[in-house]
Amino acid sequence: MSVIKTGREGAVATITLDRAAEGNLLTVESLRDLSAAFRDAGASDAKVILLRGNGADFCRGRGGPGAPSPTALKMRRNVCEPILDVYDAVASAPQPVVAVVQGAAHGFGCAMAGASDITIAHDNARFRLPEMEKDLPPTLAVSALMPRVPRKALAWMVYSMEELDARAALGVGIVSKVASSGEVEAELARLLATMTARSPDALVAMKDFFRSAPHMEPRGMADYGANLLASVLSSAGK
Repeated sequence: MSVIKTGREGAVATITLDRAAEGNLLTVESLRDLSAAFRDAGASDAKVILLRGNGADFCRGRGGPGAPSPTALKMRRNVCEPILDVYDAVASAPQPVVAVVQGAAHGFGCAMAGASDITIAHDNARFRLPEMEKDLPPTLAVSALMPRVPRKALAWMVYSMEELDARAALGVGIVSKVASSGEVEAELARLLATMTARSPDALVAMKDFFRSAPHMEPRGMADYGANLLASVLSSAGK
């Protein structure tokens, strides 16, 4: 049975990590299910994709047995590509992805918090990249975080392996908003109500712009923004 649960409430497609007893550690098979869940939600008419984790922790990372990988090529296929596919599914989803993070967000969990378009953190959330404890460079997690988090902050997380609390994570761009545990659900409800009141065209255009614009030079960025805005205005006039 998959530990990735999906649901739908109105215009919000929800994806839930449901392995609470293990801190939502995800196996390679779970990662494949997570990618599929994001791609299914992205292909739907949902306006927003919501990512959550059941239990005390959002996600303590990746763990559990995987397929034997006696060569570097097989290691990439069996271990690395399922992780990269999740990051790609989040980035490629037309809709904005909102994550709610509580407790530990370590390794892959930290990367997912940063890769989501908006992240609301409980004030007890903790973010860490612990991979170097096992002499494993967290290059995949960093690849998901680097577009949003300054290099100096990432280097500190990688080499010191220290946790960042929710406020520190807000300061470096992993998190969008911090709220007390008693207020998180109200903050989330307000955000989702605001977002789902907007047109799908406007939401998709803004996600596209956030994804593409950082790779453009300023004039190209402005031109692309104008094209997206004109497309939304044209659609609204139909």
